[in-house]
Amino acid sequence: MSGLGGLNKTPNGVVLGMVQLQLPNVVTPADLAAQTQRICDLVAKARRNLPTMDLVVFPEYSLHGLSMDTNPEIMCRLDGPEVEAFRQACCDHQIWGCFSIMEYNPNGNPYNSGLIIDDKGELKLYYRKLHPWVPVEPWEPGNLGIPVCEGPNGSTIALIICHDGMFPEMARECAYKGAEIMIRTAGYTAPIRHSWQITNQANAFCNLMVTASVCMCGTDGTFDSMGEGMIVNFDGTPLATGSHRPDEIITAEVRPDLVREARQHWSVENNIYQFGHRGYVAVKGGAQDCPYTYMQDLVNGSYRLPWEDEVIYTDGTSCGFPAPTREYQGEELPSEPAEIL
Repeated sequence: MSGLGGLNKTPNGVVLGMVQLQLPNVVTPADLAAQTQRICDLVAKARRNLPTMDLVVFPEYSLHGLSMDTNPEIMCRLDGPEVEAFRQACCDHQIWGCFSIMEYNPNGNPYNSGLIIDDKGELKLYYRKLHPWVPVEPWEPGNLGIPVCEGPNGSTIALIICHDGMFPEMARECAYKGAEIMIRTAGYTAPIRHSWQITNQANAFCNLMVTASVCMCGTDGTFDSMGEGMIVNFDGTPLATGSHRPDEIITAEVRPDLVREARQHWSVENNIYQFGHRGYVAVKGGAQDCPYTYMQDLVNGSYRLPWEDEVIYTDGTSCGFPAPTREYQGEELPSEPAEIL
C-alpha cells in the first residue's frame, strides 16, 4: 500500500516525493542561478502539494542538465551558493530534500555528487557517483564509498546515482550498511526504460529494501529524458510509477518498519542474510566464505574478464573526450559532512 500516495500517513510511514523535473539547458552562471531558484521553487511546491511529505527527491542533472559541460564557472562546491540555497529551502519549508550537483574538483574532472539535506537545513548525506555512465560521462569516479544516513521518522537511507543502479553490488552495499530506503536519481533517456524498471524492482527484492527512483523529464531541445519515477516496495512490487509529464511529483508512503520486520522474520528469500550464510540448514550458521572469484580478484587488484582484450570501448574518445592520462588516486577525504563543511 502507498497510503493513497501518502495522503493517509501512518505513524511509522515515510512519505516520498519524486520530482520528474523538466530537463534544463544550463550554459552560463546566470543559467545556473536561475535553475537553482527553480529547484527551490519546486521544494516549496512539494510542500504545498502534500503536507505529509517527508522527503522530496530531485533527479540527477536537475541543476546542470545533460550537456556534460565541465566548465569550472558552472561547477558547484559544498560551501557554494547553490547548496546554501537548497539548505535554506529545506529549512524554510520544513522538508527533507535530495539534490544533484556537479562538484568542482581541483585535482581532476568534476564529481557527480548527491546530497541529502534535512528539514533543519543540515547536510546529512554526501555521495559521489561511483560508476559514471561511461563512455558518455566525464565525471571523476567517486571516492567516498556508499554512505547511509538516518532519515525522516527513524528511517535509514542510502543514495546512489543513475548507472550505479545497474550494478547489483551497489544496492547490496546499501542494504549491507543498513539502508531501508535506497534513492536512485537519474537523467536516463527512453532507451534505458526496460533496464530501469527491472533493476529498480530487482534491487528492492534482492535486498528487502524500498527503492525510490526518478529521472529527469522532457526535452532540452537535444535530449529527451523519460521521467518515470518509481517507488518499489521491499518485495519488488511497484507502489507508484510516474509518467512522462515534466515536473510531476510521484508520491507514496513507505514503511521502513516493515522492511526491518521482513529482514528479521522472512526465512525463504531472505537473500540479504542468506548471501553470507549459505546453506544454513545443512551447516551451523551457513557457509560464510567468499566463493566469488570476481570479488577476490577485485580486492587484490587483479580483476580481469576472460574477454578483457576484446573490449572495444575503454575510454571516452568515442564521445569526444580525450583519452585520460592520470591514474586513479582515490584520494582520501573526510566522509562525515560536518567535517567537510
